[in-house]
Amino acid sequence: MQYYFHTLPNGIRIVHRNSDRLVGHLVIMVNTGSRDELAGEEGLAHFIEHVIFKGTNKRRLHQVLGNLENIGADLNAYTTKEETCIHASFLSSYYPKAIDLFADILFNSTFPEKEIAKEKDVVLDEINSYKDSPSELIFDEFEEMLFSGHPLGRSILGSPSSVRKISRKKIISFLGNHYNTDQIVISSVGNITFSRLVKLITASFGPVEANLRTHARQEFNPMPPKQLIQSRRVFQTHCIIGNLAFSYADSRRTALALLTNLLGGPAMNSRLSMALRERHGLSYNIESVYTPYAETGSFMIYLGIDNGSLERALNLVNKELKKLMDNNLGVMQLHTAKQQFIGQLAISFESNLNDALSMAKSLLVYDTVDTHEVLISKINALTVEQIREAALQVFRAENMSMLVYKNRKQ
Repeated sequence: MQYYFHTLPNGIRIVHRNSDRLVGHLVIMVNTGSRDELAGEEGLAHFIEHVIFKGTNKRRLHQVLGNLENIGADLNAYTTKEETCIHASFLSSYYPKAIDLFADILFNSTFPEKEIAKEKDVVLDEINSYKDSPSELIFDEFEEMLFSGHPLGRSILGSPSSVRKISRKKIISFLGNHYNTDQIVISSVGNITFSRLVKLITASFGPVEANLRTHARQEFNPMPPKQLIQSRRVFQTHCIIGNLAFSYADSRRTALALLTNLLGGPAMNSRLSMALRERHGLSYNIESVYTPYAETGSFMIYLGIDNGSLERALNLVNKELKKLMDNNLGVMQLHTAKQQFIGQLAISFESNLNDALSMAKSLLVYDTVDTHEVLISKINALTVEQIREAALQVFRAENMSMLVYKNRKQ
């Protein structure tokens, strides 16, 4: 497997992998998310992701949306705390059309006032729908508690009051300050030669004036752990326990990613699923999640459990965490954990869209992209000592924060 790289004079970076499949995938990722918003701008990064499709200097709204979707393409976007991403999947013969559209919406969107007003209602509805889903909302509110007082703790969606205050002026200012050309990556997986891809991208993105980033993000200073129990209108108890974790730059992140998968990954035989669901029937939904950020990270274990079973469930969770801190994995346990993790990664690699997204993220963060073989070799190189050390750093009970949504009738 080979990746091809190129950087435009204005700083925009390109990465491409050839594929002989019928469908091509194009990703534009910007190193800007909700953590880059100032006070009073909450929800602005996500809102821009919505309104960037509402018309440009040469395309009306229906022309933007129909440009690719009328030819059967799939156009989508998302915002995280540190990135904004636009991506499309299409027949590889339509690369010129996709590249031209992406450059147009990224740098020539007009943000009509009437579309801004309409989209505020859409986002407000999105916020309300999120509040109706406690199993999703609790993740945001836990990170709000974990990163208290820092932009990383903000909801990506913002609040109803902050969304209502968004203006066209704020949108344009945010774009100028944060959509810096040296913080933009274009990733591609498809049946197109790299030379032709670079030529097409240069024609559409090359004329964009360089706008290099000069500011730094607000650093995060760790906070003491917190425990909070809230009474809510819920039919079951929702709980997250977790801790601060390793950043992208920390070499221990691979060990923690393996531990996260071992504990509560997608496999039905994960340790927490076996302990709580299969042996004791306490939980239908249990998972662990590790999210690295630029200078820190979060580790979370989520439980959706029967009312009245919280204490018993937490005891079982802590027992599994203690095992990983007190004992090295056995030879066969380590082998199985690695093979399971590698197998799941291999399945994700089968999706060229997932691969294109991963390539963009990697180039944005590390300024390079590891081949699948290198990623697998890093997992295989993990030692029991490295895995236990990661567990000792993150899983200590005294450092864990906890958030619980509890039925009001209890």
